Amino acid sequence: MNRRRFLESSAIVSAGALATQAGCAPSPPGPANAPGAEVSGTAAGSQGSAAATAARVTGTEPFELHEATVDSLQEGMRSGKYTSRKITELYLARIDALNTQGPELRAIIETNPDALAIADALDAERTAGKVRGPLHGIPIALKDNLDTHDRMTTTAGSLALEGSIPLQDSFVAQKLREAGAVLIAKANMSEWAYWRGLNASSGWSGRGGQGRNPYALDRTTCGSSSGSGAAAAANLAALTVGTETGGSIIFPASIMGIVGVKPTVGLWSRSGIIPISHSQDSAGPMTRTVRDAAILLSAACGVDPRDTATAASAGRFHADYTKFLDAGGLKGARLGIVRNIPGFEERVHKVFAQAIDDMKAAGAVIVDPANLPNMDAGSVFNASPLVVLNYEFKHNINKY
Repeated sequence: MNRRRFLESSAIVSAGALATQAGCAPSPPGPANAPGAEVSGTAAGSQGSAAATAARVTGTEPFELHEATVDSLQEGMRSGKYTSRKITELYLARIDALNTQGPELRAIIETNPDALAIADALDAERTAGKVRGPLHGIPIALKDNLDTHDRMTTTAGSLALEGSIPLQDSFVAQKLREAGAVLIAKANMSEWAYWRGLNASSGWSGRGGQGRNPYALDRTTCGSSSGSGAAAAANLAALTVGTETGGSIIFPASIMGIVGVKPTVGLWSRSGIIPISHSQDSAGPMTRTVRDAAILLSAACGVDPRDTATAASAGRFHADYTKFLDAGGLKGARLGIVRNIPGFEERVHKVFAQAIDDMKAAGAVIVDPANLPNMDAGSVFNASPLVVLNYEFKHNINKY
């Protein structure tokens, strides 16, 4: 399904349906108002004039910032059509309309009560002739495991950490603030980044409830950065940030039709992120376009004294990754097609086949098949990586 038409789709029409296949490891969600399903902070409410705007939005009519990009928002602010405050109000109203009403996406745990004040300050800078860069005045939602030292809490979705306000920003949040971003909200997630138990439901947290896929409300959001993915797909923020240990950015990105990037460990700092594994964890961009992902990737790079892994990036990271964007980048690239992964139905195979044809048309060299050994036996999911993650989680969570 084309993401651009999701508001017109049956996903929104069927807003009353519960997410009966809510995760990669399904478990039935509770009622919308069940204990543990509340959305904290102001995610269920509104700020200032955002409330009036929300009253006019039902979730079915066109959204003024639908599929807006960083470039289009910056052009709107340059021309005077928009201010950062107006853009922030529109996204807050969008959250009000779709997060706990209508389709009840539950992609956002809480909004930033200071978002409009921050936007006003950034507008004042712009009026005075200061524009920090491409993220100046752009609203960004962060996954709820990235520390922010403000009036939002950081809880990994868990009631055990409810009310927790970190002593300082995560390095990622700090860099985004310095770049002029409006940190508009904390996104829902699989509680403890899906590391809470064997029968966890992907996209569910005690604070945020069961997150839902905006394309089809009864389908999985698949991955612990589920709220960031759904928020990007449903246009609840201009950009979002997720985290990944082993698939938590790329899985929801693939399921919900957005762009997800897991940076090499050390390109983005891990400091101030509620952890699982120091050898695998990384935050990264989740956006609607590749260009926006490159812009966001650029903004949060840097050497962080609190994270020794970032030292390796000194002199090697780039201030602007958009310079590497190449519309002809697939020409001559050899891509192997793995055919021995079971469990996909015919409709998926048809979409997959079309994607292969599209890559061929773009100049890719397709090696088909390029099967991997024992994939059908599930050996890639053996217990060895879990031993590492369990060991590192115990050490890292205590350190956090």
